[in-house]
Amino acid sequence: MGAEYNPILAVDSYKASHKWQYPDGTAHVSSYIEARTDKSGLEVPGTLVFGLLPHLRRLADTPVTEAAIAQAKTLFSAHGVPFFEEGWRRILDRHHGRLPIEIRAVAEGSVVPFSNALVQVVNTDPEAFWLTSYLETGLQRALWYPSTVATVSWAVKRILLEFWRTTSDAPVESLDFKLHDFGARGASSAESAALGGMAHLVNFKGTDTVEALLAAAEYYGEPMAGFSIPAAEHSTITCWGRDGEADAYANMLRQFGGPGRLVAVVSDSYDVFHAVEALWGGKLRQQVLDMGGTLVIRPDSGDPVEVVALVLKLAAKAFGTERNAKGYEVLNPAVRVIQGDGITPRTIRAILERMKADRFAIDNIAFGMGGALLQKVDRDTFSWAMKASAVEGGGLWRDVYKDPVTDQSKGSKRGRLALTRDASGVWRTVPVETCPEADNLLRPVFRDGEILSTPRFGEIRARAEAALREP
Repeated sequence: MGAEYNPILAVDSYKASHKWQYPDGTAHVSSYIEARTDKSGLEVPGTLVFGLLPHLRRLADTPVTEAAIAQAKTLFSAHGVPFFEEGWRRILDRHHGRLPIEIRAVAEGSVVPFSNALVQVVNTDPEAFWLTSYLETGLQRALWYPSTVATVSWAVKRILLEFWRTTSDAPVESLDFKLHDFGARGASSAESAALGGMAHLVNFKGTDTVEALLAAAEYYGEPMAGFSIPAAEHSTITCWGRDGEADAYANMLRQFGGPGRLVAVVSDSYDVFHAVEALWGGKLRQQVLDMGGTLVIRPDSGDPVEVVALVLKLAAKAFGTERNAKGYEVLNPAVRVIQGDGITPRTIRAILERMKADRFAIDNIAFGMGGALLQKVDRDTFSWAMKASAVEGGGLWRDVYKDPVTDQSKGSKRGRLALTRDASGVWRTVPVETCPEADNLLRPVFRDGEILSTPRFGEIRARAEAALREP
């Protein structure tokens, strides 16, 4: 926390002893990273790969230094594990502190079926064979979290697309603002908020996570990746007192309303149903209509399915609806609803199922997701792993693998690997010897301390969006 990044120490302690555990004569170790299986229950076809570039930038910008070696030597000595000072000094002296490795990866934004190699890592200096697996901690951490958040967010967009197709005749681009990131305060750190929030923005353009905007600009060259609107919180409403609830709402309309503008107002500080029926739909109805923009009513407690259903019915009664070409009701453009409490992919589906049964189009609602988006994920959500699959010594490559009898799901791949996709769209991990270089989708992204690929955010979004349209 606050300490300067040291690439030697971005590691699990036990890695420090691994140099002495390889067979004599080992010169190269090739490892791969994969998301093995879907344990989320989201039934997604694969993982949306995202977030490797920030880590590569860190590796490129932070070569090994004399000070880093000294710090590591002192720490590991006190910590009780050996330190391979000679090896790190070779990297400093021979490679000017640049890590002698090559990293290949599938293009960010790709949605790749589970149990495929997504990244492959190999050392480029034969005397640094131990470095490949040493880097596992940082590489896995850099990839599994943003990729998992991006995949969860993408899974929600699939759900939204399903209901858009059946209930809406609005442009499909309207889905870009249907899931808003409310997760900054619930993230475990500012870095998590930046990485996870940025991962969400691969699929959507609504966010309140400012760190994500900064990260998308810094790493992927996106000047403004997401947008928000003025919105109330309970403190700004309740400070007017219960008797002043209508005045608090009227103030929001005066301050932020206007033609073409949106303003979100949390409306459950006391009684959300009374607020919709008697205040928004009664005392303030004409002010809502006259402002020329859109009031977004936000319930924030209770059963999300039941509360949203009743709020929509009350809003429809107060402001009216229009039936679209698919036979579903759309509220007066002056009013919409956003549900941000208790939102997960499952509750989103449940709310939309209820809305569909009640003949309300998806146009009427947006969702805010916080902890379930940025925090309720872990490495096991999609079973991420990095494993050695081949070693070389004396000019000969040899397959290595694990195959535990106690858990076949933890078996690993063997050999040097390539990732391909045929004309019908089927992804396969194949031996690299059988794959022409031009067909290998694991492309070099980092070699000997230099970044070889710098994808733009728009490219990543386009890949994710294209995958969404696939059968």
